Amino acid sequence: MQHDALEVPAAARPFAPGLYAGQTAVITGGASGLGLELTRALAHLGATVLVPSRDAAKHAPLLEEAAARNWRVECAVLDVRDNHAVDRYAAAMLAAHGRIDLLVNNAAGNFVCPSERLSANAWRAVLGIALDGTFYCSKAFGRGMLAAQRGAILNIVATYAWTGMPGVAHSASAKAGVLALTKTMAAEWAGRGVRVNAIAPGPFHSKGAKQNLWPNEEVKARMEREIPMGRFGTAEEVAAHCLWLLSPYSGWVTGECFVVDGGGSLGKGMWLPGERLASVKET
Repeated sequence: MQHDALEVPAAARPFAPGLYAGQTAVITGGASGLGLELTRALAHLGATVLVPSRDAAKHAPLLEEAAARNWRVECAVLDVRDNHAVDRYAAAMLAAHGRIDLLVNNAAGNFVCPSERLSANAWRAVLGIALDGTFYCSKAFGRGMLAAQRGAILNIVATYAWTGMPGVAHSASAKAGVLALTKTMAAEWAGRGVRVNAIAPGPFHSKGAKQNLWPNEEVKARMEREIPMGRFGTAEEVAAHCLWLLSPYSGWVTGECFVVDGGGSLGKGMWLPGERLASVKET
């Protein structure tokens, strides 16, 4: 695989070179989708990036790119649903690197299924990854941050955490829990040097999302029509906002959820933009 040494990851372009130099970041599920773009951007900006994920097959291309670009990236197989495994991994990484500065709880699972057909195993799997895993990782890595009195945690949620959406009862419930966890930990840890925030992306282009959420062009087109900006986002666009929330530039922000969705969660109202209502008298 060829890697242009002059190419800068798109998400990293607005930020100063070396912004994260000397810092160590953990990105769960950081070898694909949004996590991959964050891994690439943080590594380019100087961070050592640790990537625990379940699928070892995704690690090889990331490590190849990292070697070609002289990035400091390490991968490990980890199931965030396993509390004891998370604790062991966190302890090992803290011992190896001395400190963990940033944590992005990105690992998740999702697919569309009506609530009446959702099995207990499917429900438990999604909540286990998105909610349990976020808590286990935040607790395990947060202890080290609290001891150092510095750190930033970013949780990936979704706007349907507070609106609901047909077909994603499992994911919506998990993300709602993560949003509550974000605010609770932020309130507990704000005075101890650790910030905890969330970001809620709308639909953005990624292989996994396409397979699970918009498997054909008809569904994709229908979803795009519901977004006021008329398009899906990109993983790079979302990652850039994640970088801001992790950076010193947002040092007085904690317990917040930043929405990046092209206006998709805004109220649609009763009329279309530009439409003239005959009953309205102009003055």
